[in-house]
Amino acid sequence: MSNDCAIQTEDLTKTFGTFCAVNGVTFTVRRGSIFGFLGPNGAGKTTTMRVLLGLLTPTSGRAEVLGYDVAHQPRAVRKRIGYMSQRFSLYDDLTVGENLRFYGRTYGLNAQRLRERIQFVLEMADLVGRERLRARELSGGWRQRLALGTAILHEPELVFLDEPTAGVDPVSRRAFWELLWAD
Repeated sequence: MSNDCAIQTEDLTKTFGTFCAVNGVTFTVRRGSIFGFLGPNGAGKTTTMRVLLGLLTPTSGRAEVLGYDVAHQPRAVRKRIGYMSQRFSLYDDLTVGENLRFYGRTYGLNAQRLRERIQFVLEMADLVGRERLRARELSGGWRQRLALGTAILHEPELVFLDEPTAGVDPVSRRAFWELLWAD
């Protein structure tokens, strides 16, 4: 597999018992590219993504993310990627600041770097002044911004977004995409 690729799969298959969720998928994503899965519900998009994240082991075939084999080096993959699920993996009882500190520590950021990255995320996501609000008190759009912030806090080489705008209003959806494409 090639070093200039962010993701490479060859005949990737994932089954659950007799059910085949992903069947012989082969594709390549070059570094620096934007890539998306399109398809109906149940087509295997999220399952493929979970295999690429190192959360599920492929039944057969191969997949590499950033040069690491997802089946044999899942920890190496997870250290280098960010992931934002469609359900926003936030802790509702924690404040915005506490969520960011929790994720930053989980990613292994030292105290100084964590302070710098939290400040960056607060400014990037326009969450300055909302640090003491509990995540459950945020609207869907603000929760979405915080979830993106937690996904990029550790400056991952690659970010996976799984339906990041599902269930939010059109204004919040547009604001989210503008946030991603900002200079």
